[in-house]
Amino acid sequence: MHRRSNGGERPTAVDLFSGCGGLTQGLKRAGFRVVGAVDNDPLSVETYKANHPEVLVFETDIQDLTVTSFKRRVGLRKGELDLLAGCPPCQGFSILRTLNGAVEVEDPRNDLLFEFQRFIEELCPKAVMMENVPGLEKDRRFKEFRDWMKQRGYLGDYRVLNAADYGVPQRRWRLIYIAALGKPIPFAPSSSIRRTVREVIGSLPRPGASGDPVHDIPERRSERVLELIKRIPKNGGSRSDLPDHEQLECHRKCNGFHDIYGRMAWDEPAPTITSGCFNPSKGRFLHPVQNRAITMREAALLQGFPRRYKFPTVRHKSAIALMVGNALPPPFIAAHARSVRKALLDGRKGAR
Repeated sequence: MHRRSNGGERPTAVDLFSGCGGLTQGLKRAGFRVVGAVDNDPLSVETYKANHPEVLVFETDIQDLTVTSFKRRVGLRKGELDLLAGCPPCQGFSILRTLNGAVEVEDPRNDLLFEFQRFIEELCPKAVMMENVPGLEKDRRFKEFRDWMKQRGYLGDYRVLNAADYGVPQRRWRLIYIAALGKPIPFAPSSSIRRTVREVIGSLPRPGASGDPVHDIPERRSERVLELIKRIPKNGGSRSDLPDHEQLECHRKCNGFHDIYGRMAWDEPAPTITSGCFNPSKGRFLHPVQNRAITMREAALLQGFPRRYKFPTVRHKSAIALMVGNALPPPFIAAHARSVRKALLDGRKGAR
């Protein structure tokens, strides 16, 4: 275990399915030293490296990566790693993909859960933390995984928690599983303070000439859509607040999806930031008072990334929105990782 010069200790961690680095950001905030990461998306890896240059990143399909090669390059022996963390791709487990749970979707990405398991078996980390969508709770593979963990001496549990209870300025329900060899690790206590949209993005300059290219990517809307957005009531209103004759024809034919073309409310957490957060037709993604969708910098801040987190300069918002929407909220990860770190260090002291 690496020691910091100030007398503290930085346990080691590995981030599987690392994406653009949200999980790593949270682990580092909690005091971990991330030594390796794996992801196969080139743009996500580029973003990850720009923000975490000290981490050895494997840009490859995890199914093509042997743990023997990974251990050798990272410099780990079996049993040395403190924490293995990750979020196996979760699209197949999501509520949207399963029609609110009414239909079971067999997505081949769901089996990547067992790639996570393969790394656990060959690395034998002291602790494991996995985050995913709530739909994983009812999947048979998750039960098989938990049973397998118990057989190998890992004691743990899972919870479905709201990230807004852990310093994230958005409502986002996520499943988190935490286990350790020989002992359970408590989940982090929730916070009574809710961060709001106003607190996080209220002081940002108007986009367009802010000097932040991620904030300044322009919008392209038809005149008809722009007029509709202008009529949406400020600070939490939605298209359902408008009379029928002022709504788009496609909206008049639909009684559901009331958050479409909705504004965020200043003094509440944001709704879940998804990969469609640049598009008001995908949910409540309009700025509370300005006549536009949130920018990609605002989306990243509402996901819990720091203000200076780097994203590649791209012409289309969709590429950044996909990374941000799929990311793990750093404050949520940091809260639970601190609990893991404390348990690891307490165990180390008790073994002396």
